[in-house]
Amino acid sequence: MKPKKATIHDIAKELNITASTVSRALNNNPRISEVTKKAVLGMAKDLNYQPNNLAAALRKGKSQLIGIIVPTINRSFFSSVIRGVEEVANKLNYRVIVSQSNEDIDTEIATLNALLNARVDGVLVSIGKNTNRFEHYNSLIEKGIPLVLFDRTTNEIGTSQVVIDDYLGGYLATEHLIKQGCKKIVHFTNLKQVNIYKERYRGYLEALKDNNIPFNQSLVYESNMQLVDGRKSTEKLLASKQEFDAIFSASDYAAVGAMQVLKENDINIPRDVALVGFSNEPFTSFTDPPLTTVSQFPIEMGQAAAESFFEILDSKKKKFIPQKTVLQPELIIRNSSLKEGR
Repeated sequence: MKPKKATIHDIAKELNITASTVSRALNNNPRISEVTKKAVLGMAKDLNYQPNNLAAALRKGKSQLIGIIVPTINRSFFSSVIRGVEEVANKLNYRVIVSQSNEDIDTEIATLNALLNARVDGVLVSIGKNTNRFEHYNSLIEKGIPLVLFDRTTNEIGTSQVVIDDYLGGYLATEHLIKQGCKKIVHFTNLKQVNIYKERYRGYLEALKDNNIPFNQSLVYESNMQLVDGRKSTEKLLASKQEFDAIFSASDYAAVGAMQVLKENDINIPRDVALVGFSNEPFTSFTDPPLTTVSQFPIEMGQAAAESFFEILDSKKKKFIPQKTVLQPELIIRNSSLKEGR
């Protein structure tokens, strides 16, 4: 049998005081003397008392917990966003519970329900690539539970969002390649429900248009944008015998996959093919050659997402007006895209 958990009533019985006095002492109520507080804390330690946070949350109406759902936890970008959230939340005595959806909508829904059962005060979400319905999030808004989307967002959910200007990032990356003399620029993308890839693609198209370079649909490759996808897309590209002089990948991972295949085929980077990624993952400065990429400032994104959450939480209005925070990207130029003499 499991040992019975100690309660405030057990502490009260041992000290011959009331349970309400114990509760006040544990919550550092100024009406309780320091002598009593010390005795209560000592007895709580002796009995291995653990507060029932769920019950406390139900009483106070707040748990001081924020749920975070990310597609995957093993990416530097998302761990940096979480760090940014914690920097803001911890100062306000809030803690975070982090879960990952693994890009699976059923897991995303189950994870959301688990966080709600844990009585989180609200949820911050970067939606999965395969999420194509949003009732589970819209129901949160209907219940008045704060919800903030970051990075991967959708316009089908009427709530606050924090994003980088992905359009501008795509434009800057493509414009940089054009300035290097590139005219046949391949684009690796994922044009599903997720806005970030659509916006980066739009930036790519606009940069081509502004520089009078005809758009060629056969130079656009769609995939899940992981390293293996970058490899497969580049292998298909080479097999197609299409002429190209640059690749702009909307993901650093796919860009590294492209880099591997190009080098395996003795294609010089950047002399023969210039290469640009997106996200500024830590490994991009250590590739050979170092990868030009677009920085998304994930820590600042996490901070802004947390601030948006607390704005919703503190709002006195019955209906909070959703806000969209757009951070500015920065092109990090490295050797993978720099043509000699340019």
